[in-house]
Amino acid sequence: MTEVLAHADAVTRRYGDVVALNDVSLEIRAGELVGLLGPNGAGKSTLVNLFAGLRRPSSGTVTLFGGPPGDPASRLRLGMTPQETGLPPTLRVREVVDFVAAHFPSPAGRDELLARFDLTELRDRQVGGLSGGQKRRVAVALAFAGRPRLVMLDEPTTGLDVEARRALWDAIRDFHADGGTVLLTSHYLEEIEALAERVVVVGQGRVLADDTLAAVRGMVGVRRVVLSVPELPDLPGVLGVERDGERTRLLTTDADRLVRELVRSDVPFSGLEIQPTTLEEAFLTITTRDAHPAPAV
Repeated sequence: MTEVLAHADAVTRRYGDVVALNDVSLEIRAGELVGLLGPNGAGKSTLVNLFAGLRRPSSGTVTLFGGPPGDPASRLRLGMTPQETGLPPTLRVREVVDFVAAHFPSPAGRDELLARFDLTELRDRQVGGLSGGQKRRVAVALAFAGRPRLVMLDEPTTGLDVEARRALWDAIRDFHADGGTVLLTSHYLEEIEALAERVVVVGQGRVLADDTLAAVRGMVGVRRVVLSVPELPDLPGVLGVERDGERTRLLTTDADRLVRELVRSDVPFSGLEIQPTTLEEAFLTITTRDAHPAPAV
C-alpha cells in the first residue's frame, strides 16, 4: 500500500468556544497532489497547521511521517508555506534562502531554487523592498529549500499576477512529477482544477467530500446544458440560467429530460452541448447544502 505521510484521526480542534475542526479524519499518501477547499473559517489552515506541528489537536491524533508532527526528524522532510509569513526585511533574498537552506542536511542549490521560482533577478534585493507578490514567491520557494518529500502550501498564490501564478503551478507540477507530495489550499477554484488529482472539501469544521476531481464534480448530480437560443421557453428541472452573449447555460439534474423538453417546445436552437459540473458549481452546492441541511423527514 502507498505510504501515508500525514494522518489525522478523529481530530477536533477548539479555539475557546469555537470548534475549528470537528472529528476530522484524513490521510495524505505519498505521491498525491491534494487540493483542500472550503469557505473562510472552514478549518483549512487549522488542519494544515496541525499536520505541520504548529498547533495541537484538542482531541484525536495527528502524525507526520508516522511520528509526532513536532519531531525534528519529521520536520526535515516537510516544506511549508503558511498563509502569512514574516520574512526578515533587511536580509537579501539570497541570504534568506541560504539561512533557511542551512537547516537541512541536503538542501536544494540556491541558484536552482531562485531560477525555479523566477527570483534570480531579485537575489540581491532586500526583502523589505519587495512587493507583496514578490515576497509571496520567496515564501513559496523556501518551502522547497530542503528538498522535502511533502509540501504544504496554504493559499500560495495570493497576491500573484496571472503570469506568476501559472509559473508557480509549473513548479508545483514539476515537484509532483518527480515524486513529491503536495497538500494545497486555495480560494482560486481554477487553481485546484488545474493542479489537484484529489479534492477534499471542508465546511463547518468537517470533511464534506474527499475524492477525485471528477468524482467531486459528479457528487452533486448537476450538468450544464449550453446552447444558442433566441428565446428560452419554460422548461422543467432548470436550477439556474446564465447568459454569455449568444450562449445560454442551463443547470439541471436531468440533462436528457431537459433536452427532450427543449425539442418538444419547437423553439429553434443550435450548438447544443452537455457539460459536466465545474468544480466551482460543485463546491458551492456541497458547502451550501452543508450550511442549510435538508429537514428531517
